[in-house]
Amino acid sequence: MAEGLGRERWAHTSMICCLIANANRDPKKSRPFKPSDFDPYARQDRRSARTADKQSLAILREALEAQKGT
Repeated sequence: MAEGLGRERWAHTSMICCLIANANRDPKKSRPFKPSDFDPYARQDRRSARTADKQSLAILREALEAQKGT
């Protein structure tokens, strides 16, 4: 429950940070910010998703190679 509360608070805080940063940026020099750029929990989720994708691809590759062999 404590982690859920932390995630909810960071989601709110990162949205406000994103709003302030986008209001003060130069549109010709930088891309628009996303709330996930300021959310430490979103960074963790992206890293774990990449690891999961690599593992899924490895399993898929093995399955396809085994299917070619039969």
